[in-house]
Amino acid sequence: MEVQKLAERLVSWLQEQVAGAGCKGVVFGLSGGIDSAVVAGLAKLAFGEEAIGIIMPCHSNPEDAEHAMLCANAFDLPVMTVDLTRTFDTLSQALPVEEDAPRMAVANIKPRLRMTTLYYYASLRQALVLGTGNRSEVTIGYFTKYGDGGVDLMPIAGLVKQQVRELAAVLGVPQEIINKAPSAGLWDGQTDENEMGLSYAELDHYILAGEADERVKSRVDHLNAISAHKRCTPPIPEL
Repeated sequence: MEVQKLAERLVSWLQEQVAGAGCKGVVFGLSGGIDSAVVAGLAKLAFGEEAIGIIMPCHSNPEDAEHAMLCANAFDLPVMTVDLTRTFDTLSQALPVEEDAPRMAVANIKPRLRMTTLYYYASLRQALVLGTGNRSEVTIGYFTKYGDGGVDLMPIAGLVKQQVRELAAVLGVPQEIINKAPSAGLWDGQTDENEMGLSYAELDHYILAGEADERVKSRVDHLNAISAHKRCTPPIPEL
């Protein structure tokens, strides 16, 4: 599908979904990355002033907030900032975190605090929460269950990363954001590709064409299998 037509279709889909839920607009996390920027652009086209971006720093790289504002300015997007650093610190201190605790056990607190914040604002504004995950990430479970995966609508989850980049260019996402290395911002120096153990180009090609070398195929198939529970509602036993 031609990229401009794709953007128009996604905007219409968002409007239909929100109207069907009896809501007026949407809220979403504005992280400074390309995925959230694309969602921001679509949301602004669909809902105007009823599309609200929430910037939620939490021991974050200051550049993330700068890029989030760059995106907000590019789209003339209403934004709010909620600094979750002290909240994260308080909860971390209350938990019995062992010195050898897995890094992700602590890091995943951040996206769950952010989703709690988004649902608070959604409730205030009679809005739905938009997710920013793409098809590449969803396929391998590269998201936090009940964190950035806990949303109402996922407008770009049918697009692999390269398609998101193409959509970003059409929407007018600042080039600085398009060019930056994708990162969930969970800790200093963290990048998506290092965390995944493969490149987006390799992952996208395997998803779209079904072709990959054995290393990539094995890695993707393994990640897809162990993350299946993230893509399903909780199982209920038949009694």
